[in-house]
Amino acid sequence: MKKLNLSKTSRNNFLTYGFVILAYVILQALAAGGHMSSMLKGQLVPICAYVVMAISLNLTVGVLGELSLGHAGFMSVGAFMGTTTALALKDAVASPTLRLVCALIIGAIFAGIVGFLVGIPVLRLNGDYLAIVTLAFGEIIKSIFNNLYLGLDSHGFHLSLLDNKLHMEPEGKLIIGGPMGIGGIQKISTFTVGFGLIMVCLIVIFNLVNSRAGRAIMAIRDNRIAAESVGIPVTKYKMMAFVTSAAMAGAAGALFAMNFSTFVANKFDFNTSILVLVFVVLGGLGNMFGSIVAAAALTILPEALRQFASYRMLVYAIVLILVMLVRNNPTIRLFLEQFRFGKKGGAEE
Repeated sequence: MKKLNLSKTSRNNFLTYGFVILAYVILQALAAGGHMSSMLKGQLVPICAYVVMAISLNLTVGVLGELSLGHAGFMSVGAFMGTTTALALKDAVASPTLRLVCALIIGAIFAGIVGFLVGIPVLRLNGDYLAIVTLAFGEIIKSIFNNLYLGLDSHGFHLSLLDNKLHMEPEGKLIIGGPMGIGGIQKISTFTVGFGLIMVCLIVIFNLVNSRAGRAIMAIRDNRIAAESVGIPVTKYKMMAFVTSAAMAGAAGALFAMNFSTFVANKFDFNTSILVLVFVVLGGLGNMFGSIVAAAALTILPEALRQFASYRMLVYAIVLILVMLVRNNPTIRLFLEQFRFGKKGGAEE
């Protein structure tokens, strides 16, 4: 039985990899042939960023079993730190792709550090208390960036809170301007780098989930008391999943931010956290393939309905309700299960 479960898990993982690769190839072919609309072309990078956000939050919500409502806070850390890195390296590194990769790495590192600091008090809580505190931390992070001023001159970085008195040289450059956010960004994010980030995140998540640490994390999710009774260090493994999730969200934030010429901290507010949570819930808790499909579909849908401005949000809400009804209807689910790959063979065994 154990061998069968591992085989089924591997098939699902390779199916997810194959779906992402196939989608990338098809979209690249459409773009090269001029058969892609400008609307969809402009949504490719945000789709990649939201897919990474969805699968990273699914690691916390679906695999770890903890509800986090401040995931956009980690996205904002990655966005601001990654963009700052790219702007600082503009003269030193000529290649935009190399600057983007450096920005993604720095954004992930800083978001991971913030995730670790937030996780120290947060992960001692459970249930609604954890959700409320993560929500508070997300708002705190947004408020910090709304009041942060950062400049760069020949002496290095100059930092200030609440006021823009940075005491820089006249030729110094203001990077983060408090409520004005960051402007003058060179749009260097690409669909190819976004695809690569999705693949890296999937590899990390699948290897983590299928490892000893992943089994410990899922044991904590299923029954924390039982996990503690057999000697599993609960705090250690919860922190591992939480920090990994935060780091991925930081990389997604850097990718997302450098697709625009300017952005502000209010872009990464509570509504963004809820939007990503909707991706996870609709895709299925612990189901990375479902999160990818949900994130891509629900990122495109609002833009596709923009021509119906008066009814756009109404149609969007109806689609969400219908998806939830389909997912929770036993008859429809049983019908759809018949088309799943390997379902018949697995049932017979």
